[in-house]
Amino acid sequence: MLKKLESVGEFDEAIASAKPTVALFKADWCKDCVYIDPFMPDVAAKYADRLTFLVVDRDAFPELGERYNILGIPSFVAFYKGNETITFISKLRKTREEIEGFLDRVVQVSGELAKAGR
Repeated sequence: MLKKLESVGEFDEAIASAKPTVALFKADWCKDCVYIDPFMPDVAAKYADRLTFLVVDRDAFPELGERYNILGIPSFVAFYKGNETITFISKLRKTREEIEGFLDRVVQVSGELAKAGR
């Protein structure tokens, strides 16, 4: 499920979870963001048992964009127990295959961190 962010506090709470969280930074006016809208619910459903998804409107929460140096959208930032793990940040259009490849890496990295007791 893609959860639309309501507050910075909600963001901080979500990323602190032991379940990996992926923040999708986007904006309504962004053509490349609109391009991924049709398939992102299916992608989120595919990974729902392993990842939590937050949709962050970059215009509504500019401080989060600054905090994570989001220079292009759509961009993805993964977190595990409050720590940023890996990112998929660029101004380029992203395909479903590229996004799923990134999410597979998020699951892998988070699993390795969990095994290491971090």
